[in-house]
Amino acid sequence: MRAVIFDQFGVRPEVRDVPDPVPPPGGAVIRVEATGLCRSDWHGWQGHDPDVRPPHVPGHEFAGVVAEVGAGVRGWRRGDRVTAPFVCACGQCPACLAGDQQVCERQTQPGFTHWGSFAEYVSVHDADVNLVRLPDELGHPAAAALGCRFATAFRAVVSQGRVAAGEWVAVHGCGGVGLSAVMIAAACGAQVVAVDIAPAALDLARSFGATVCLDGSTLTDPGAVAAAVREATGGGAHLSLDALGSHATCIASVECLRRRGRHVQVGLLPAVQGRPALPMDLVIAYELELRGSHGMAAHAYPELLRLVTAGVLRPAELITRTIGLDAVPHALATMDRPGHGGMCLIHPR
Repeated sequence: MRAVIFDQFGVRPEVRDVPDPVPPPGGAVIRVEATGLCRSDWHGWQGHDPDVRPPHVPGHEFAGVVAEVGAGVRGWRRGDRVTAPFVCACGQCPACLAGDQQVCERQTQPGFTHWGSFAEYVSVHDADVNLVRLPDELGHPAAAALGCRFATAFRAVVSQGRVAAGEWVAVHGCGGVGLSAVMIAAACGAQVVAVDIAPAALDLARSFGATVCLDGSTLTDPGAVAAAVREATGGGAHLSLDALGSHATCIASVECLRRRGRHVQVGLLPAVQGRPALPMDLVIAYELELRGSHGMAAHAYPELLRLVTAGVLRPAELITRTIGLDAVPHALATMDRPGHGGMCLIHPR
């Protein structure tokens, strides 16, 4: 198959022929029809994820068709249209048995623990636990957004963030996860403040329901961003999400909260880049709540899929650019720069 592969961290990937994957016992091979380009893929290419071992094929949010199943798979067969969470769970550890597959103790992640979806085929472990059947109404491009960005934002806003109608929600960083969070929070009846440095991203956030859009490039530091959010919300956000993953956005997200507010960290903060100095004095004085959010388990997808098929949530609108495999090396290498806004989708054929 053709795939995007890198042989060393930080060295430009290339497209070349590699062996087709084979389904592991209990797993499946998926013919990739669409896959997203995500900042997490950039972190993996940079060597920020200890599970990645070159030579490596990135890619972790995808949709496609079951091409082959391994021994012991019961619920799936060739031709089934599917997606999968970026965290593939074992289904047997204590976390999985408690229903918390998104923090599985023996998780696998396509594009990280093994070769991913920047290719014509990708393998998924523990298919009966992790594959999600796609409704007929949902096309592969929109479904590809669900495996990471949209599903991650949905759980971050609804489950971890416990958003309520009428609340103020601040979203720091309006890439794919952030724009998904804007759309989801607005659909839940919240008022949203979107913060980004790219005008195109803020335009999309406005179209997805943001009440206020703040240009972070005009604000000097996290304190200035937080002050602008507090002013726009009349005292601070009830819920704030760092959807980018940087020291500045994390600190601003915590500092912009009102008393008893809730911060959810969604963007990755790799330890290799150091740890942000959080304002723990405010956490204590305001009784703030700090939570992480790490994807969404496959068993939780039905609620999200109902809202998507009903048209309440529209992940297809996140897609602003579509490329083929040959364009991926350049796109991946430039992911640390301000982008086009929205989601870049890859068609591997």
